Amino acid sequence: MKKYTMETTVGVFVLAGLLCVAYLTIKLGKLEVISGDSYTVTARFKDVTGLKNGAYVEMAGVRIGRVTGIRLDPKDNMAMVSLDIQKGVRLTDDTIASIKTSGLIGDKFVKVSPGGSDDILKPGGLIVETEPSIDLGDLIGKYVFGGVK
Repeated sequence: MKKYTMETTVGVFVLAGLLCVAYLTIKLGKLEVISGDSYTVTARFKDVTGLKNGAYVEMAGVRIGRVTGIRLDPKDNMAMVSLDIQKGVRLTDDTIASIKTSGLIGDKFVKVSPGGSDDILKPGGLIVETEPSIDLGDLIGKYVFGGVK
């Protein structure tokens, strides 16, 4: 009888440990099992070099969402980036989305600048005013080889 009590106790501790590891994996991996209050908009870019799924979306230096998908539109060969935006953030139809780099060689993120319009961008809407990412390697190459005037 004492043997089964010991095995049960060890089993409970192993199960509790596995649950803790699963929780930390989700939290530290920044996965969202249960989606929060948010809505999705799409931005059309000429170039999204270096941008990845899960990258942050910021407005005025505050994180307001995440990049949830990047695909190529076959009609006009433009990159379509899906942005998951927090419910409380209201974007206007003339919002500008730019791809920026955090630091000198950091990760890419999407910076959203509010527009001056009073018309609110609805869920599923399209941001057409965009600025593509700047390729630092190309700029350095142009400077080194005399392409910059």
